[in-house]
Amino acid sequence: MRSMKRPFSAALAGLSMAALAGVMASPSAAKTAPRGPMTFTPIAGSSYDAAQDLDAPWTIPAGYSQEIVADESALDIYPGQHDWYDMNVSNETGRRAGRYLYRTHEVRGVPSGGAISVVDLKTGEVSVVAQRADWMALDGIYFTSWGTLLFAEETAQGSMFELHIDKKDPTKGTVEERPAVGALAHEGIAMDSSGNVYVIDETFGGSIYRFKPDKKGDLSAGQLSALKITKEGDSHGTGNFTWVPLDRELVKTDGRAAALTAGATGYARPEDLVVIGDTLYAAITDADEGEKAGRVLAIDLKGRKVSEYVAVDTNAKPEDRDSRVTGFASPDNLAKGPDGRLWIIEDNSPSDIWVATGRTRGGSAKKIDLFASLGDLAGEGSGIYFGPDPKTLFVNIQHSGNTNDKTMKITKSR
Repeated sequence: MRSMKRPFSAALAGLSMAALAGVMASPSAAKTAPRGPMTFTPIAGSSYDAAQDLDAPWTIPAGYSQEIVADESALDIYPGQHDWYDMNVSNETGRRAGRYLYRTHEVRGVPSGGAISVVDLKTGEVSVVAQRADWMALDGIYFTSWGTLLFAEETAQGSMFELHIDKKDPTKGTVEERPAVGALAHEGIAMDSSGNVYVIDETFGGSIYRFKPDKKGDLSAGQLSALKITKEGDSHGTGNFTWVPLDRELVKTDGRAAALTAGATGYARPEDLVVIGDTLYAAITDADEGEKAGRVLAIDLKGRKVSEYVAVDTNAKPEDRDSRVTGFASPDNLAKGPDGRLWIIEDNSPSDIWVATGRTRGGSAKKIDLFASLGDLAGEGSGIYFGPDPKTLFVNIQHSGNTNDKTMKITKSR
């Protein structure tokens, strides 16, 4: 196996005029982001024109470079079709922390089944860690504080699994199913400092869940609860909330039914989750009940209150693709940046990456800045993730327009 790396330190090569305008923005724009390892001058707009090079398709700020970490030429798990790289996470602790990047593959209906693959970032070698014929649409992935990997299926009653990484060889491991965490259309997985695991049901009307293990670090048994709004805020699904406990047996076969029975609050396709401090952020990709298309919620875990953190007409503009007007639409994956800011990538064409900063008294972000835009208009950016290197963002491109799905890194070069 070989690693296919294409450095692009000359990040401006081949970019559209809109991209060039972004990286040549006025000096005042540079002051919009706080100091830190991933500061940037926001780009001017979305990549409505297709990139000339689909192996370097991101419009990115000046001072950043993009590079393929691994693609289907390095490891082709599903010959004749896209490999559907979805989410990323590295081994975040231990002597070799950050060396291995693990990825889920969101394939469906293939005889060989879903897979977890790993890239050795030091040698470039890529391999399959685990694969089973009955796994489908593997999506969320998370490195636990006790050194295992959680991953799950985005199917109607998908399962949660825990991969115990081999201590001598991190490219291998053994897998256990964790039914107590709930049979759901899983995507986002997050964890707080107390060892509680947060998951979602990625469907219309899906809920947001908290799993509290009976014993910290042991996910074989515990209480799954769902978020329920007790006092409505200004927008649907905001306001004061409580966690309502769900039937422990029912959640193992149908977590959605258990949540409906308990009167949990439903959202329009909740997708990813990330914990930053005492706040759980949730990406709500679609809209219902007259709400704006797509938003990110901030869930105060201590104050037990949900607010809109990023939403159209609150602190973001609506997108008008036909008129080539850049805006916020269909937030999908989330990441905690190295300086504690929230990073957001869209399930949209083009996929944009936004960075939200600060918080007002009302709970919304003080501003959002456009970091990058995907010029592979057939593809979708996914799995944004920061490992131990604070100047490197990992991101996948699935169902790419050149039939070559890939994991990329965007690095601050100066």
